[in-house]
Formats: sequence, structure tokens, C-alpha cells
Amino acid sequence: MTKLKKPEAIVFDMDGTLFQTESLLLPAYHKMFDILRAEGLYAGPTPPEERILGSLGMLLAQIWKNVMPEADEAVHRRADELLLQLEIEGLEAGGTLLYPGVVETLRALRERGVRLFVASNGLADYIHSIVVVHELKDLFEGLYSAGGQGTATKTELLGLLLKDNGVSSAWMVATALPMWKQAKATGRP
Repeated sequence: MTKLKKPEAIVFDMDGTLFQTESLLLPAYHKMFDILRAEGLYAGPTPPEERILGSLGMLLAQIWKNVMPEADEAVHRRADELLLQLEIEGLEAGGTLLYPGVVETLRALRERGVRLFVASNGLADYIHSIVVVHELKDLFEGLYSAGGQGTATKTELLGLLLKDNGVSSAWMVATALPMWKQAKATGRP
């Protein structure tokens, strides 16, 4: 059996990997559509939750094309603003969840000398707020987000992270299944 060599760094995705996104996203999602309707920017019922949950991990522009393809770019940009605002408010209000064992695992990795980073397609303020609210800031050497770094793909984002931090060997930890499919498969919310 081949023994894996310890990486210099481990890069984590945030949504669905460290953070139980649905604990924050779904209430904010419904409020966002209430506001869009009140502002006259969206008509009709809120799209099914599966659309937003199935889009996680994508860039925001693609998420809104999946969730509300009939809406124009201005509505998509307003949705960006509202969702970020509502998610930050939700984080500050409490009640959001990390997956079990996240804090202990991150601490153990740091104690073993592994450099830890986040690379997410989420907005910079959103990622920063999760880390602050859940008191993870001291565990991560850097927080990278597609929006904050202006990258079009996660591959570009990782390349930038590795270059900026002089990292020559890293592992990326992310979920392979959308969260709503994980919940069905594991029976966990």
C-alpha cells in the first residue's frame, strides 16, 4: 500500500464542505425572493429550493441563470446584493452550522504544520463572515474567493492561491455531490 506524503497545504471549499450552507441559504433565499417581488423585479413563486441547492459550487452568474433564467442581468445583480446582505444578517443572528468535527480537524491539521486555506466560489464578504462568526479565522492562512480575486473558475482561483502563497504541494477538499443530494444519501439535513 502506498503511503501518501503529507501536503504542505490543504485548501478547503466552504459551502457543503466545512459549512452547512443550507442552514443559512434557504431562509435567505426565500426572503430574497420576497424582496425581489416587493421591488417589482420578480413575479411568480419562489423557484424550488433544489435549483439553488443544485447550483452551489458554481459562480453566481451561473447560479442565477439556473435559478431564474427568465430574469435579466440587472435582476441577477440585485439578487447577488440581497442574498449577500441576508446571509451576513443570518450569520450574525446565529444558528448556522459547521459540519461535525470541522473545528477539531482543522486544529489538528494546523498542529501538524499543515497550512490551511479556503478557496470558494462564494463572495469574499460571505466567506469572511462565516470564518469570523464560527471563530475559524486563526486557523486559515488565507481566504480566497472567486468574486474577491476576480477569477472565472476554481482552477484559476487555486492557481492564484498557490502562486501567492508559494505553495508547491496541496490537497483540495471539496464535496463531489450537491448538498441536497448529500442530505438524501446520508439522511442528514
